[in-house]
Amino acid sequence: NVPEVRPFSAASRDGLLSGDVILEVNGNQFLKPGPNSVSEVVDVIKSNPKKYVLLKVKRGGEDFEIRVTPDENFDGTGKIGVQLAPNIKLSKVRPKNVVEAVTFTAKEFWGLSSNVFDGLKQTFLNFSQSASKVSGPVAIIAVGAEVARSNIDGLYQFAAILNINLAIINLLPLPALDGGTLALILVEAARGGRKLPLEVEQRIMSSGIMLVLILGLYLIIRDTLNLDFFKEIL
Repeated sequence: NVPEVRPFSAASRDGLLSGDVILEVNGNQFLKPGPNSVSEVVDVIKSNPKKYVLLKVKRGGEDFEIRVTPDENFDGTGKIGVQLAPNIKLSKVRPKNVVEAVTFTAKEFWGLSSNVFDGLKQTFLNFSQSASKVSGPVAIIAVGAEVARSNIDGLYQFAAILNINLAIINLLPLPALDGGTLALILVEAARGGRKLPLEVEQRIMSSGIMLVLILGLYLIIRDTLNLDFFKEIL
C-alpha cells in the first residue's frame, strides 16, 4: 500500500498516487501481503537507480502497470519518494478472561520473536548483502515516526520488535554486552574457576566498547545522511 507520495519525487513524476496498492514488481507477484512484501519493493527500488521498475498497481478497482524510474541517492541506491505500508487489515479481539489474554500475548510474543530470529539469522548468513540494512538509532526513530503516522497500533508492535531485537543482540558473546560478560564467566569456569588476568579482561572489554562506539557513530552519520532532509540539501 502507498499511503504517501512525496511531491517532486520519482513516483510523483511517473504517475504513482497515494492510495495505490502495489501488486507486482517487475512481474513478480507477492505471495503474501505483509512486512516482507514491503522489503521486497524497497530492495528492488534500491538496486535499480536510474533504471525503470515495472509496477502493477490497483487503483479504484482497476489494475494497470506503471513504469517508475528511481532517482539515485548519494550512496548509489535508488529511491522513488514514497511511504510504503503492508496492505493488511488488523482485527482487534478483546480477550474474554485473563487466561485468554495471556494466551494471546504468548502467541504474539512467539510470532514476533520468531520473525526477529529469522531476520538476525539471515543478516549473519548473508552479512555482505545485509550489512547495508543494519540501522542505528536515527533510522530507528525515523521508521518509528512513519509507523506512528500510518498506524498508531503498529507502533506497539514496532516497540515490541525493537525490544526483542535488543534483548537478543545483548546476549551475543561480544565484549561490552551482557553476552560478552557471560562468555568470560564460561571461560573462567572452563579454567577451573581461575579468573583471567585483570589486564587481559580490561583489554577485551575496552576493545568491545570501542568497537560498539565506532559502529554506533558510523550508523548515526550514515542514517542521518540518508534522511530525506539531508538528501534534499545534498
